[in-house]
Amino acid sequence: MAIKIEKKIVGYALKKPLEEVPAKLPERETMHEHVARPDELRGYTYKVKTPLSDHAMYITINNIVLNVSTEHEQEYPFEVFINSKNMEQFQWILALTRVISAVFRKGGDSVFLAEELKQVFDPQGGYFKKGGVFMPSLVAEIGGVLETHMKKIGLIKEEELSTVHQELIAEKRAALEVAANAEKVDPGDFPPGAQLCNKCNVTAMVMMDGCMTCLSCGDSKCG
Repeated sequence: MAIKIEKKIVGYALKKPLEEVPAKLPERETMHEHVARPDELRGYTYKVKTPLSDHAMYITINNIVLNVSTEHEQEYPFEVFINSKNMEQFQWILALTRVISAVFRKGGDSVFLAEELKQVFDPQGGYFKKGGVFMPSLVAEIGGVLETHMKKIGLIKEEELSTVHQELIAEKRAALEVAANAEKVDPGDFPPGAQLCNKCNVTAMVMMDGCMTCLSCGDSKCG
């Protein structure tokens, strides 16, 4: 049934209020090449001493912090500098720092840099670091520092050994000590005659039950 309106309409009201539209959450900012360098960056410096030089090498990595004061707050590497009194390697080290910094600022996944640098081998031979860790080259040493840094800021999640794996390593160590009737040693020390493990690069590979087994990472030649 139609209703004729004989008076002028001077106002109106809704019987049912409109549903409130939820506010749009701010987008999560990620690292990309258009992110401007702020006036202040968080810096971390790592000292590296190798048998290749009498002088230490200092690697400084500056981070930019994105999404500050939110649940997505994250540090990202922004630039890297390498300094040393040894000027023999200055030219290629300077070039390497500029390339690494450019990759950092480009954005995306930069974790691959650490792994790529760690695979570089020196044709003249590498060297052993303190603790028996083999380093194939100075470039690989820089890659190792990058990996350590990325683990510290959370870009690389460190894999933890399973309980079964840890129990296996503990069992192998205990059996070796009993068999050799050896004195107690620090957990980081390994028996004399141990060989280099190709998986973790630690001199901790020993013969156990007729099979070469690593006391550091648990790797076994018998699977």
